[in-house]
Amino acid sequence: MSKTTLTLNARLDRGDFALDVRLALPGHGITALFGPSGSGKTTCLRVLAGLERQATGAVVVDGQTWQDSARGVFLPTHQRALGYVFQEASLFDHLTVEGNLRFGFDRTPAAQRRHDWRHGLELLGIGHLLQRRPHELSGGERQRVAIARALATSPQLLLMDEPLAALDTARKAEILPWLEQLHEALDVPVVYVTHSLDEVARLADHVVLLEEGRVLADGPLAQMLARSNLPLARGDSAVSVLQGHCSGYSPADQLAVYDIDGGQLLLPQSRQGVPQPGTRARLHIQARDVSLSLVMPAQTSVLNVLPAVVDSLTDNAPAQVVVSLRLGADGQGATLLSRISSLSARRLALAPGQLVYAQIKGVAMVR
Repeated sequence: MSKTTLTLNARLDRGDFALDVRLALPGHGITALFGPSGSGKTTCLRVLAGLERQATGAVVVDGQTWQDSARGVFLPTHQRALGYVFQEASLFDHLTVEGNLRFGFDRTPAAQRRHDWRHGLELLGIGHLLQRRPHELSGGERQRVAIARALATSPQLLLMDEPLAALDTARKAEILPWLEQLHEALDVPVVYVTHSLDEVARLADHVVLLEEGRVLADGPLAQMLARSNLPLARGDSAVSVLQGHCSGYSPADQLAVYDIDGGQLLLPQSRQGVPQPGTRARLHIQARDVSLSLVMPAQTSVLNVLPAVVDSLTDNAPAQVVVSLRLGADGQGATLLSRISSLSARRLALAPGQLVYAQIKGVAMVR
């Protein structure tokens, strides 16, 4: 387990809004700050960046104290080794892509440079854009350049404030795979603000759930999504994220076998995208795509049917119930959510400890 290298303890009172958070976050991967508008997500980012001078508390990154009001320590933003990516790319229009990248690199002291200015080119697929100017780029390309410019400063911490919010659906689909790839290669922690549960499920390793300036809950992604008592599991977007690794492939059926904690899943694959044995993947299963049966279905077109034990039932939207399941006949596997009607739950007489069979009608492999 990686040591915690990012600490944020902050209080900020604006009269109509008060922020009061205490967080110890992983020093690797992506931490998502998630919550409704006005919950304090961007304010937390601004405190980390030193943009909220009135905030009290402490900010410690990789053992370095950036702020400690009790000791009178406050590093201004330009002295904090961070990269900041905003909703809008905010590139310099008079500079080419290369010029924008070099701008951040040239203003980083030589002793602090851990990477060349080209560090983000391959990671973000923008090497062919170097001589273009911002107005010649698509929205997704501009954001990729903005991220590469932030990386060119060799930051100890990367802050991203809803970087996809200003993009349309097509541009979001364009940039998400690059963000997923970037996630695998980055050697610095990322704090990522979003109100999109899909982005959280696809990108995050750790989740902080904010509500009215307070931390409602925080923890590893899979655990947070599996908590049926949290807002993440409410509504039609509730999703389970399972970690799997490929253990086989059937060329005749073009199906890959992925082992998960508590069973196996069959996933369709194209011949061009056959996974190698041992390939790891993040698997998404929408709660609405999991139906339940008290007996093992004898004749069904559903590829994936797994035994599971009911862990808990939580009332959800009107006349809906979220059933938290533990995979495996012994109930010792990963947690899977099923969202069914209240009527169905009554008909099945579902109760904690009960053995059921989860029919999984859809699995999305993210990475």
